[in-house]
Amino acid sequence: MRRYRWWVSAGALAFVTALVAIFVLAGPESQPGRPLEPPGPPGTGPLTLVTLGDSTLSGEGAGLYTPDTNGLNGNWCHRSPNATVHETQVPDIETKVNLACSGAPSAQVGFGDAKQWTETSQAQRLGELTTTHRVAAVVIAVGANDEPHFSQLISECFQSWFDIRAAPCSERLKTEWQPRIDAMVPRVVTAVADVKKALADRGYDPEDYDLVLQSYAAPIGPGIPEEFRNLNGCPFRTEDLNWVAGPGITQLTEGLRTAATQTGARFLDLSRAGAGHEACSGGPNAAQEWFSRLTVQWTDLSSVDRANHAIQESFHPNAAGHAQFGRCLGEFLTGEAPTAACLKGEDGNLHATISP
Repeated sequence: MRRYRWWVSAGALAFVTALVAIFVLAGPESQPGRPLEPPGPPGTGPLTLVTLGDSTLSGEGAGLYTPDTNGLNGNWCHRSPNATVHETQVPDIETKVNLACSGAPSAQVGFGDAKQWTETSQAQRLGELTTTHRVAAVVIAVGANDEPHFSQLISECFQSWFDIRAAPCSERLKTEWQPRIDAMVPRVVTAVADVKKALADRGYDPEDYDLVLQSYAAPIGPGIPEEFRNLNGCPFRTEDLNWVAGPGITQLTEGLRTAATQTGARFLDLSRAGAGHEACSGGPNAAQEWFSRLTVQWTDLSSVDRANHAIQESFHPNAAGHAQFGRCLGEFLTGEAPTAACLKGEDGNLHATISP
């Protein structure tokens, strides 16, 4: 198993350096004058943590989007300085790069011609990044925008709140959901394989970097006060809230776990990460919520080009949520476990809990 050769304590590094010096100077096959390659990723540049995927890593819902991804020339990737990658603390990581794009499907994360909001392959951009950076870890969140269409599902359940004569959206999804997940898995596997190939083509061996596939947290759940289960914040039926936070997110997580196993990626389970902090769970006090409620950018409604994106932030992790997810991800990256779950500890914060 990898043991992050670039995250070494000063004492351990000095010990290793001494051993290498003895071997180089005294070993029978030593090559005096040959420079030692630095440990970890090949190439030159700062040790870098990179995130790829869709809105849950781009920073959708966290605000302060970079101007180039906030509608400029049709780019709505919504990358935020509050996104998870910027809240993730890992020893010796010098630079953090966010290539994730809101709404991205697996096809745009992998190689190919697929574009998302004008942007091309994320795997290709990752490969290009290695010319100036040493990629120490890659974290991917993808799959929800393939056959599951998780954001669209939330929208459908939102719409079903208006029509009390129709069945809850979860009634139909109970039979459709697992086939959607099954169709998603090979697409995610292909995307992750493309990411690995992008680095392999640049001279990276699997042990040179850490690769993580993470799942999604449920943005809504049961327990919303009745007076907020409407256009005040979270217009959803109780049946749909129970399904999204239960079977819906659980089956999506297990599908992604399967994809991680098939590609050799480590797996971080976020399915229960937002429990008790979902949108509207705080009622009149939203300060403890880790997800945005129904959010309307009213100023965008005055512009034809922006009007379709006026509610794009709704029901995504907010800045506080990204900070918590980053905390958990940092713990996971600095450990060795192949899988863990982000769960709230006694201190009220998320921690990477090793699966039994």
